[in-house]
Amino acid sequence: MADATTHQEFDPLATGSRSKQRRSRAIVYTLLVVFALIYISPLLIILTNAFRPLEEIVREGFISMPNSMSFGYWVEAWSTFCIGGTCEGVSRYFSNTLLMTVPATILSTAFGVVNGYALSKWRFKGDMWVFGLITLGVFLPAQMTLLPWAFVLGKLGLSNSIAGLVLVHTVQGISFTTLFCRNYFVSVPDDLIKAARIDGAGFWRIFRRIMLPLSPPILIVCVIWQFTGIWNEFLFGTVFTSGANQPITSAIVAFSGSGTGERHYNVEAASVIFAALPPLFIYVIGGKYFVRGLTSGAVK
Repeated sequence: MADATTHQEFDPLATGSRSKQRRSRAIVYTLLVVFALIYISPLLIILTNAFRPLEEIVREGFISMPNSMSFGYWVEAWSTFCIGGTCEGVSRYFSNTLLMTVPATILSTAFGVVNGYALSKWRFKGDMWVFGLITLGVFLPAQMTLLPWAFVLGKLGLSNSIAGLVLVHTVQGISFTTLFCRNYFVSVPDDLIKAARIDGAGFWRIFRRIMLPLSPPILIVCVIWQFTGIWNEFLFGTVFTSGANQPITSAIVAFSGSGTGERHYNVEAASVIFAALPPLFIYVIGGKYFVRGLTSGAVK
């Protein structure tokens, strides 16, 4: 019995397998840590330089441990630094970007949800053509739309305005939100819609009572996607606005031509962090919900 018990407890194949698993796991975690450090190193360098005096940065370079630190450069970047002749820091441009991003995100998500619902549950002749034309915008480079948008904004009197950028980003974003929502709503059983229609529910009542309560996962996906994409967008803000109406991404580029030509690297670094905080906050808070929302409609 003792020999049998000992033989059962010692399995060389299982022991070897466990050791291989430990080595494999150690290699995987080591690689993940290395890649994470490489990925986060630019953010750490910028964050460190936002506290360092300019003389120290010029003398020792960007990649160096700070000898002294100050929050004064953050205050200067936010409220007093001169950008394009306006000495108000990035606060004005930060507000511009909020006024552009929040309405455009809400509108493009709302239109996308309604489009996705209609194209997935209220089939009609030519619906696939309509869906294909709407989602064609996903594959069109933004540069191809510059001239048409310049013409439209000029005709509407929205050139060089935040409202014009809201319109541009709303329409540009409908392609993505429609694609996401339509593919998500396809996984909702058609029997629910049929039963509601038999009970006399119409288009909007079904939308409010059935589809919207099932929509939070894909709504989170659309909001995160649109918010981060619109906030970080550079091309439209640079082409269609100027001066005090620019978003923060366009204003930061104007740092290189500010003042006497001396580069204030510490103030610029603080401004970049200000610009990166909202989308970074969105991803930190809602990143796991973003992944869940993308995969929730993958399996019927």
